[in-house]
Amino acid sequence: MARTPLVAFFNRPKMIDYPEGATPLDPDEMDGLKHKHVTTRGELDHLEQANIQNGLQWMKKSRKKDIVNERFVRDLHKKLFGDVWKWAGIFRTTEKSIGVDPREIAVNLRMLLDDVHYWIQNETYEPEEIAIRFHHRLVWIHLFPNGNGRHARIMADALLMKVFGKERIDWTGGYDLQAMGDRRKEYLTALRNADQGNYAPLLAFIGLTDKAQ
Repeated sequence: MARTPLVAFFNRPKMIDYPEGATPLDPDEMDGLKHKHVTTRGELDHLEQANIQNGLQWMKKSRKKDIVNERFVRDLHKKLFGDVWKWAGIFRTTEKSIGVDPREIAVNLRMLLDDVHYWIQNETYEPEEIAIRFHHRLVWIHLFPNGNGRHARIMADALLMKVFGKERIDWTGGYDLQAMGDRRKEYLTALRNADQGNYAPLLAFIGLTDKAQ
């Protein structure tokens, strides 16, 4: 029996097992898949994970320290997902259940980058909190059709490593953050609190309990 094409699979809502908080792709975005032989969510996840590992290696090896700019933000997403998706590194043009109006993405990103520069120069927060706030705002803006959470976490890590000379954040705590479970639920709840200006749960999530008081 022939397997159902992935585009058709993703266009049948009852067949899709998106974890809570994940952003469904629309048909046009699904058409950007480079590997037409892929027919299952598991195969797609495998391809994306391999691509992300390559992107992480690129990020670690890059000697650039000036990363708080639109070009690096786009380039990182392209390195993380560009082997799988044609639209990697390109701002989304469709409305989602989360994120700003697509017409306002560039403006909101510019304001965020300006804020991060200010926080760094004025030592407004500790490095880890700057990274957390940066991560949250990237997720809130929702720059790309998909992969925003993973990109934002790696972008925060890049900020810590390259700007502050700090270690990466332990986001997973030993769990698979892409799979639905208690760790992911805690993460999503912390993000929703941050949407309301309360960053304490998100800081506690990464182990900064002294900052979360």
